[in-house]
Amino acid sequence: MQELNHQIHFILELDKLKAVYRKALIRADKNRYENSAEHSWHIALTAHVLAPYANAAVDIHRVCLMLLIHDIVEIDAGDTFAFDHHTILGEQAEKEAAAAERIFGLLPSPQRETMIALWHEFEQAETADAQFAKAMDRILPLIQNMQNEGGSWVQNKVFKHQVIKRNQYLETAAPKLWRYVLEQIDIAEDRGWLVS
Repeated sequence: MQELNHQIHFILELDKLKAVYRKALIRADKNRYENSAEHSWHIALTAHVLAPYANAAVDIHRVCLMLLIHDIVEIDAGDTFAFDHHTILGEQAEKEAAAAERIFGLLPSPQRETMIALWHEFEQAETADAQFAKAMDRILPLIQNMQNEGGSWVQNKVFKHQVIKRNQYLETAAPKLWRYVLEQIDIAEDRGWLVS
């Protein structure tokens, strides 16, 4: 029963992710800001849909679990804008590592160790599964911004080279999607949604 109590505590803790807001705008809902729980759900489904484009064999179950848990750390660390200053992003990495230990630490063994290992695998992006998961985490905001006339890119005056660099995981993880992304970035630049 103690194990179940730990698992329920963890499940209740996850509810807090719904209160963490991102810079992404939800066009279908009057351009309100997306929360991190919505983002995690959306990219997990995106990964399933786009799995045929993976360049290497991937375990889509592992990929989706990574995507569902990768932002849980924002419960403690909060969200940062993908194009924030390097110093802010560096400090965020430390906060997120501590948050991973605390939040996944609510789970009993061996779930605790499995989740922490999977979270670190996603962060390091050295395996085919993690690289594809990272690629999905990058492409979805691009798709959302393109659908929303630049969305958060326009709001925050994001540069073209920043978006190219941010989506670089796609070059090896999903080359066909990488070509699509580059085409979309050129369109965004032409329309003035990205700074040249």
